[in-house]
Amino acid sequence: MSESAISKRMPKRRPGHTTSVIIGGEPFSLTANGREDGSLGEVFLRWGKQGTAGAGLMDVYAIALAAGLEHRVPLRDLVRQGLDLHFVPNGRTDDPEIPRVRSVADYVARRLAIDWLPLGHRAELEIFTVAERIEWASAWMDAQDPRLSPGSAAALDREPAVRR
Repeated sequence: MSESAISKRMPKRRPGHTTSVIIGGEPFSLTANGREDGSLGEVFLRWGKQGTAGAGLMDVYAIALAAGLEHRVPLRDLVRQGLDLHFVPNGRTDDPEIPRVRSVADYVARRLAIDWLPLGHRAELEIFTVAERIEWASAWMDAQDPRLSPGSAAALDREPAVRR
């Protein structure tokens, strides 16, 4: 007798949000809905005109993510698969937390991780927001030499360098 994956259905009414972003000049949207326990339960992706190859591939990717979530595959494992995949559209985004990506799959992985994974799990995957990177760089600068940190008293007391 074979074991089958245990599926857990989503509630009729569920919390969620939609993120709209421009990736490499292309509009893209991601809708993520949560379960009653606060975990991610389903994902919907929209990119391009309905019926195009890009839209179809995003539908298939969203279905695969949702099926994994429905069968309780850890989000960390699902996210890991999309990280750093490289294809167009890619490059700059208008998302201040994720300014550059290698593809829409890379963006989806990073956005889902930032929104739904605890910092410890994101740190294992090396996924950080810009603000987190700045905060840690500032803390590192303070530890190395307080004069390097722009907000420190030592930095405010020093005289500006003179250019010759």
